[in-house]
Amino acid sequence: MNYRHHFHAGNFADVMKHALLVQLARALQKKEKGFLYLDTHTGRGAYDLEAAATGDSLARTPEWPEGIGRLWSAARDAENAEATGEKLPASLADYVALVREFDRREGNRALLPRYYPGSPSLIDLIARPQERLMLCERQPAEAAALQENFQFKLGVRVRAGDGYASLRAMLPPPEKRALVLIDPPFEAQDEWAQIVAALKEGLRRFPSGVYAIWYPLTERAKVDFFFAELQALDLPPTLAVELVVNPAALKMKGCGLVIVNPPWQFAGEAETTVKFLARVLAQGAGARGDAIWLVSEK
Repeated sequence: MNYRHHFHAGNFADVMKHALLVQLARALQKKEKGFLYLDTHTGRGAYDLEAAATGDSLARTPEWPEGIGRLWSAARDAENAEATGEKLPASLADYVALVREFDRREGNRALLPRYYPGSPSLIDLIARPQERLMLCERQPAEAAALQENFQFKLGVRVRAGDGYASLRAMLPPPEKRALVLIDPPFEAQDEWAQIVAALKEGLRRFPSGVYAIWYPLTERAKVDFFFAELQALDLPPTLAVELVVNPAALKMKGCGLVIVNPPWQFAGEAETTVKFLARVLAQGAGARGDAIWLVSEK
């Protein structure tokens, strides 16, 4: 799966992942004590949506209008949203407001979005002084862009190199609290195995951390095998949240986020989020959003 994120920024997968990531961070911020945010596959951290219409050599159809574009319109036209029964839940309204804030900060004054924040930019927008961000990126050009985007940010460190290795290097954190996002490009044939190995190491070093793992929904068999491999780790409470926008799609039908040690009451809020997104972001019949416990809370 060759996933050049610059061309996919703001699509349905980003919307789902980033909305839930903001919810996770907000849940951790209910306590005064800060936490480490560790992003293993960060990318460049910020994206120009106008560039999404340009491929390597040919024009291409951008994906953001079917993702953040739909929520952008719903949030802007509150009166219409109420009339259709599709008023944004509080969690999604929070996420869209952050995207708007980032877009304005980058200088866009048009009605449609132009600049889209990656995961670290969203966390940076809401981070308190007691939070610390460690951003890892292996691809040299992306790592250089990431470094440039965050070079003047206090409490943010960029590390060029293997993000999986960062779990060994950075855990356990001195804050004794952590939110870890594992969001690989799924270009390596053994990516699933690398995720399981990295999570095993992370949990060995810091079993109380909150770990969020993004994955594509292409073949159900691969995901079910991934779940089985995870469950063999003797996990703490673990939730899988999935969004399917088009069950008939030949490539990516949807995506999911596995959350190990989800915060209290997160499961219900996440299910509300993805069920709403399934209605608003559907690209075919049978779109759905689900939250499933892989390992139940005790």
